[in-house]
Amino acid sequence: MFKKLLTTLLLSLNGAAFAQVQLVTADEANRPDQTIAGTRAISRGPSIKLLSNPSVDAKSFQFKIAMEPKGGSQLDSHSFKIEYLKNPPVELTERLKFAFTGNQFSIPAAAIPKGVHAFKVSVKDTDGREGHSVISLEAK
Repeated sequence: MFKKLLTTLLLSLNGAAFAQVQLVTADEANRPDQTIAGTRAISRGPSIKLLSNPSVDAKSFQFKIAMEPKGGSQLDSHSFKIEYLKNPPVELTERLKFAFTGNQFSIPAAAIPKGVHAFKVSVKDTDGREGHSVISLEAK
C-alpha cells in the first residue's frame, strides 16, 4: 500500500514539475514566415546551439539550448532573448524566460503546432559581446 501511494505521489509531483509549455499558438504559427538572411561570421560573442532533436513530435518534446560564453566572461542573463521568426516577429522572451537558467534554456515538455518553426535566440556576455543563432524545429 505504501509503495503504491509513494508511486502515485512521485508521478503527480513529476507532472507538476514538468507541466507542458505551448511554445507558440496556432494563430502565431499561421502568420507568414519571416525571410531569414543567411550569415556566416566569426563572433567573439557566446555560442548558441540546440541540444535537443530538431525533428520533434508536435504534441510533446524536450526543447533544450546551450549557450557558451567565450574568453572567460559570463553570460548576461538579462540579455537573453528568444523570438519566433514570423512576419511580424513574435517576442517570446517574457513568455519563456522561466526556462533560462545558468548557461541553458530548457523546457522538458513543450508543444508546438505541426510544421517548420524558426526561432532567433540571442544573448550577451558580461563584456557586451552578443551571440545569436537561428534554431529551426520541424514538428510532426
